[in-house]
Amino acid sequence: MAEASVSPCPSAEEKMAGKQPPPLMKKHSQTDLVSRLKTRKILGVGGEDDDGEVHRSKISQVLGNEIKFAVREPLGLRVWQFLSAMLFSSVAIMALALPDQLYDAVFDGAEVTSKTPIRLYGGALLSISLIMWNALYTAEKVIIRWTLLTEACYFGVQSLVVTATLAETGLMSLGTVLLLASRLLFVIVSIYYYYQVGRKPKKV
Repeated sequence: MAEASVSPCPSAEEKMAGKQPPPLMKKHSQTDLVSRLKTRKILGVGGEDDDGEVHRSKISQVLGNEIKFAVREPLGLRVWQFLSAMLFSSVAIMALALPDQLYDAVFDGAEVTSKTPIRLYGGALLSISLIMWNALYTAEKVIIRWTLLTEACYFGVQSLVVTATLAETGLMSLGTVLLLASRLLFVIVSIYYYYQVGRKPKKV
């Protein structure tokens, strides 16, 4: 008696393996205008901020937009930065090379007891001048404002020191009066540009 051949039934795993997966449906949400607008609204970009600037990405919203500032910078700011850097550099070089002449020009004939403090003063001025030269070529508001604030504080402290020295020595000359007047003018101009750079633009 011949034995009937029985074909084995495929298991459930073989059936699942034999089935072809359905083709993946590609979504065109990235190219859909409505979806892109929703995404930008969730990220918080595309609209105007408190300063009236429109940010194209989250990075520009966090770091700021330097191109906008380059258009709105106060009139005469770069000229003032250049003059300040030149002034600090020239006085620093004179204090390092000719300390006697610098002291005589400020205090009108007073004798120099030691040249070392004047040369140290020149080295400090030279360091500040390097910062000002670098700030001349930047468009970041924070760096420019801190440079202007440093300049205003320096001129203010210098005016107080010169005034105290004149009160102790009793020496008063036309050159000293002009020096104090120029330092007060520099303080006023630096503070003016400091607030102008940090001022928010008016919305139209």
